[in-house]
Amino acid sequence: MKFGRRKRDEVEVAEAVADDAVIAETTPEVDIATDADADLDEVDAVAPTDKSAPADRAENGPHDETEANLVRPYVDLGGVKVLPREGLHLRLEVEEGSQRVVAVGLDYDESTLQVQPFAAPRSTGLWHEIRAQIADQIERQGGRVEEVDGPFGPELRALVPVVTDGSGSTDGARAARFVGVDGPRWFLRGVIAGKAADQPDDAAEIEELFRSVVVVRGTTPMPPRDLIPLHMPKSTQSAV
Repeated sequence: MKFGRRKRDEVEVAEAVADDAVIAETTPEVDIATDADADLDEVDAVAPTDKSAPADRAENGPHDETEANLVRPYVDLGGVKVLPREGLHLRLEVEEGSQRVVAVGLDYDESTLQVQPFAAPRSTGLWHEIRAQIADQIERQGGRVEEVDGPFGPELRALVPVVTDGSGSTDGARAARFVGVDGPRWFLRGVIAGKAADQPDDAAEIEELFRSVVVVRGTTPMPPRDLIPLHMPKSTQSAV
């Protein structure tokens, strides 16, 4: 498995669209002054919604840290753990100003999978609302999007305009799949591009890669929709 990193301003358009719709979404303020130790996970930032996840999520992933077989040689990236495999190229998306890691990119089988873990309420999900926001943003940017029932539940299959420079001009469109899974106190969002987006019926390997991701929520209270902190693998932090 290879490892690399790239600056946030170099991220492909399909990834940037999803980030704008999720990370930049303002979480409504919550009054917790009456209980300084209140668990922010228990406070819904949006209207309650059902969780969206495969029926076999707990058995076949994406897994919570408490469900995974951590004896296996996972690469520890903080909020997620990734299982190395032959031919997998792992890279971290780094925000240029703060040097904060904001996403994990996985290149495999002529496809790209970008994943981001977010804090979520304990009993309700985020994907139904976030999915609608992503679809709306793609359409406002001139793209096309269709909601379908995929292997993880509802997903978006889109043609996203490719921005070629800072002027906002576009050069065609790129196929992308936006997938999401609501887990226990977390939400895992994925963006699939490349062969697995162009040919969704031939995407078993990249879909299995998404299934193999382990989310490490931790015990620290976090507002729903906050990005669970990511970091470089400890063995590479001093060398990168």
